[in-house]
Amino acid sequence: MKLTRRSGILLHPTSLPGPFGSGDLGKSACHFIDWLKAAQQTLWQVLPLVDVGVGNSPYMSPSAFAGSVLLIDLEQLMEAGWLTQSELAFDTAFDDHRVDYPVVTRFRMSRLRIAASRFFAAQKAAAHAAFDAFCKSEARWLDDYALFRTLDTQYTGTQEGWQNWPQQLAMRDPGALQEAEKTYADDINFWKFCQWCFHEQWTRLKVYANQNGIEVIGDVPIFVSLNSADVWSRPGLFMLDTHGRPTVVAGVPPDKFSGTGQRWGNPLYNWDALAADDYHWWVDRIAHTMKLYDLVRVDHFRGFEAYWEIPADAPTAVTGKWKKGPGAAFFHAIKKALGSLNFIAEDLGVITSDVIALRKAFDLPGMRILQFAFDHNPDNLYLPHNYEPDAVIYTGTHDNNTTRGWWQAACEDERDYARRYLSISGEWIHWDLIRTALSSIARYAIAPMQDILGLDAAHRMNEPGLPTGSWEWRFTWDQVESWYATYLAEMTRLYGRAHAESQLDLELPAPKNTGAVLTPS
Repeated sequence: MKLTRRSGILLHPTSLPGPFGSGDLGKSACHFIDWLKAAQQTLWQVLPLVDVGVGNSPYMSPSAFAGSVLLIDLEQLMEAGWLTQSELAFDTAFDDHRVDYPVVTRFRMSRLRIAASRFFAAQKAAAHAAFDAFCKSEARWLDDYALFRTLDTQYTGTQEGWQNWPQQLAMRDPGALQEAEKTYADDINFWKFCQWCFHEQWTRLKVYANQNGIEVIGDVPIFVSLNSADVWSRPGLFMLDTHGRPTVVAGVPPDKFSGTGQRWGNPLYNWDALAADDYHWWVDRIAHTMKLYDLVRVDHFRGFEAYWEIPADAPTAVTGKWKKGPGAAFFHAIKKALGSLNFIAEDLGVITSDVIALRKAFDLPGMRILQFAFDHNPDNLYLPHNYEPDAVIYTGTHDNNTTRGWWQAACEDERDYARRYLSISGEWIHWDLIRTALSSIARYAIAPMQDILGLDAAHRMNEPGLPTGSWEWRFTWDQVESWYATYLAEMTRLYGRAHAESQLDLELPAPKNTGAVLTPS
C-alpha cells in the first residue's frame, strides 16, 4: 500500500463528549470531524467499534462483526420518534471524564429496548423495509449474533460462557435452536434492531468524515473472545475440546516489561481448518471490516507469522511456545478474494526477520512508537533517523501511557537522551513528540487526543494486564483550547501533510447535528 504524507488523531468514539455517559455516533462525533478539518488533519483512527467484553475491552468482544450498541446515538432515535425527550433524562449526572460502564450500560440498554418496541409497533413501511434489507444482507453473521446475545442474556448467570448453557443449545442442536428462535423472537429482533441502528448511524458519520476530507482508520483484533458468537457458531475454527473449552490460548512471551509474559486467554485458531476452507471466515470478516473503514490496522500482525501458544490450564504465559502461523498463504487468500490490502501492520513486540519479510512481501506499512525510542541505542528502530517511508509513526498508542505520563515516569537517562536527540527542554514534551512525528519521513503520523490536550497518566486509555479501570477515558470540549487546532494545522502544513488545496479555517464551527440517521416515514 503506497502512502502519501498525512496525519491524524487517535480517538475512540467512547471518549467523545456527550450527554449520556459515554461518547457515541451523534453530534459530538460530527463536531470532532469539524475539529479535525480545522486542524488540517486527514485521518481519524478509532479502536475496534465492536461490542465490549471482559474489562470493557473492545478486544474481547462477543462478536467480530457486530457494532457496539453503546455507541448508538439516542438523540437520533428520539428524532426518529422512538424515544421521548423525557426518556432521555437521567436522575443523576453522568461523569463527563470517565465512562461508568455499569451505569451507562443500564441506561442506554433500557432506552434501546424502548426504542425497539416503538419501532416494531409503528409498522412504518420505509423504515421496516430498510431494516429487513439490512437483516437479509447481513444474515451470515447477524442471525447467529442475535441468537447468541439473546441466549447469553437468558442463561449466563454466575458462570459466564456459552459452555454453561443447556447442552443442546451450547452444542447447537438444530431442533433446540429452532425452538429458541421461536421462543425468543422478540429479543432476537431487538439485537438485530440495535445492529441496524449502529450500521445506519456509522455509515452516515463515515460519509460525513469522507466528505470533509477525513479518512477513517479502523482496527481488526487478531483474536476473538471465547464467549462470542463467532466461537459458539463455528467451534471447528478454534482449538477447543469436545465441551467447547480451549485447549490452548493466546498471549505473548515474557519480556523486559513482564517476567511472566501476558496470558490473554483468547482461543487460538485452528489454522489447518481455516486453510482448508480458503480462510473463508477471515475473508468474510475482512470484507465486512473494509465496509466500515478506509484503512485498517491489523492487530498483532506478528501472530500471522508465528504466535505464542499457551496451555489453557497454565496460569501465566511462561510455559508457552512459538507456533507457525498461516503466513503468506493467509494474505494471498485475502488479496485474491478482496483485491488490494489497505492494512497497517501492528508490528510491535518480538519482531523477527520473518515478520518483517511477511510485512514487506505485501507492501504493508508498519508502526513506529516514539515513546520506545530513547534508550541510548542509535540503532533503535523507533528513532526517526532509522525510519523508512512505509511507516506510520505514533507518539504513543492506546496501550501506551500518555506522552506526559511517559515523560514523568521515565528515568532521567531516558529523558536526557530525548532532550539531546530532539534538542528540547521537555517542558512541552507532548508537542515536541507531535512535531517530531509530523516532521519525520514516515508517511502517516498519528497522535492520541490525550497528547493534543497535554494530559498525564491519569488519562491513558488502556493499561495492558490490568483487569479494571481501562477504556474509560473521556474529554470535554472546554479542554480543547482554540489554539490547539491552529498550531496543529500550522505544523501539518509546514511538514507537507496537509492537502495542497486546503486553507486553514481559523474559526472552528460550533457543534452541529448533521440530521437524524434514522427518520420516521
